[in-house]
Amino acid sequence: MLRKTLMATVAATLFAAPAFADGHSKDIVDTAVAAGSFETLVAAVQAAGLVETLKGDGPFTVFAPTDDAFAALPAGTVESLLLPENIDTLSAILTFHVVPGKVMSGDLTDNMMAATVQGGEITIDLDNGVMVQDANVVTADIETSNGVIHVIDKVLLPAS
Repeated sequence: MLRKTLMATVAATLFAAPAFADGHSKDIVDTAVAAGSFETLVAAVQAAGLVETLKGDGPFTVFAPTDDAFAALPAGTVESLLLPENIDTLSAILTFHVVPGKVMSGDLTDNMMAATVQGGEITIDLDNGVMVQDANVVTADIETSNGVIHVIDKVLLPAS
């Protein structure tokens, strides 16, 4: 068992080396964990079984709500979403925050529509700063080995 684990680790390291050529050694998940302000998001990604996806090749653009954004949801919402019976709803909400490809802030245009991994669309508004739907982008262009993170101040909810 130990030998298989060691071999898998060595193989993963060798295959991952080209992804680090641009100097960004952490993927989206590891970057979010290291930031320390996305504990709720990371817990939700784990509960929804999306860790491996967001550690994958990508590239992905993630509009990442902070812990404060999750705390602003009605009382009990996060706890309810983390229950096993709500995994589909949780997954839909999380994948609504992800756009395929690497979209940097300089690529955004006013009233731009972007298709999400969830299947819905989000609207970018540049009239009063950068907004995604009704969330403000508070930090943009956090580059990772497999995409980019834009920090937002509100949890985005897909249309029902």
